[in-house]
Amino acid sequence: MILRSTRYEILLIFSYIFLESTIAADTAFNCLVTVPSDNTKFDLTDLAGEHVVHRKRETPPSFMIDSLRFDLCAELKPQDGVAEHDQCPSGTRACLTKTNQKPNEPDRIVGVIPVAQTSTLNPILSTSLSPKYLSLLFHGAEYPLSVNSTPVQQTLNLTLFCDPQTTSEPKIMAYDGSRLDLEWSAPAGCPSKEEGGDEDSDKGDDKKGDGQKENVGSGIGWFFLVILLAFAAYLGLGAYYNYSTYGATGLDLIPHRDFWKEVPYMLSDVVSHLCSTVRPRRTSNRGGYISV
Repeated sequence: MILRSTRYEILLIFSYIFLESTIAADTAFNCLVTVPSDNTKFDLTDLAGEHVVHRKRETPPSFMIDSLRFDLCAELKPQDGVAEHDQCPSGTRACLTKTNQKPNEPDRIVGVIPVAQTSTLNPILSTSLSPKYLSLLFHGAEYPLSVNSTPVQQTLNLTLFCDPQTTSEPKIMAYDGSRLDLEWSAPAGCPSKEEGGDEDSDKGDDKKGDGQKENVGSGIGWFFLVILLAFAAYLGLGAYYNYSTYGATGLDLIPHRDFWKEVPYMLSDVVSHLCSTVRPRRTSNRGGYISV
């Protein structure tokens, strides 16, 4: 009985430690990002602070205004002059407010949705090279799509495109009641460059090019060396064969001596043939005179 109790207490302790470490990992997210899949680093500190994005949709006879307040690096602060029940709870990093507008009537807030919260953030990161962008998926609270419906997990899907020159305004692309898609272009969407990284890369390319040249040069050298060694072996073995078989001496030791004697004449014939082919033929123009 005591042993079972001890095991149960140990299991509770490990469960508590695991839960605390998970929460700590969620809350530890900041704007210095490292993508685990390829160890790519991003610095999002330039995007820190509160941002507000609006989207207007026609819902005749009224309009629906979707307003997203978010901060990638910290939790949102309460808004002054806004009732507490019209704001997302504390610990929210991205809050979607739906406001209904109708002519000649006051605006009416119909939904306040925490699409990303620190306690359930669980960020999922990924990158793409073509086009270059960083994808951030944040998780939020559960929210019912309609009255008496089952609450649905909320998420914020931010696609941060790499734009080395300018920072554009973020845009709400879609919201299906569960996931809000947000697109943004900024220099922060480009991977961070470590000091000396470009120079080292250039040096690496130069070394790689030099290595390729050395490989090509050494390959040609080895080719001619093999040819030279093969020719030397041919002469040595041929001379030994002529000496041991026919008792040859002097120039008679050269294997296939008659062939090598004819080589200069064959080369001369080849060169003369090429010259006659390339040289333009002279045509005689004697005005129709034919000698008899």
